[in-house]
Amino acid sequence: MIQIDDPIALTELVKMAERMYGSLVKADVDILTRTLIVDMDMHADGEAFLLEQHSKQEDIWGLNLHPDKFGTDDFVEFDSMINIRPRQNNPSRDVLDQAIRAKIYDIIKAKVHE
Repeated sequence: MIQIDDPIALTELVKMAERMYGSLVKADVDILTRTLIVDMDMHADGEAFLLEQHSKQEDIWGLNLHPDKFGTDDFVEFDSMINIRPRQNNPSRDVLDQAIRAKIYDIIKAKVHE
């Protein structure tokens, strides 16, 4: 698991994807602190790390990055069990709130480059 403080090159994500699942890199973001965690077996691992760093659970969202789809709408896939939060009006593995999705896209755009 890696915390991305400085922007990461797409080539690094490609290497991570090849090691793990071939086409994707699991990632978690804290939308309040703009922290990005990548390269873990399960989104719950990143979530636990962020909680240890004093993030609030309601600010942490799981996603997958598809390096081979960089520059398209399919680069970021909102699909994680940690996103199921009926109390936050998100009963899905997807992130349903468009404002939260926009924050996540902004974080990814700032942290990943070609």
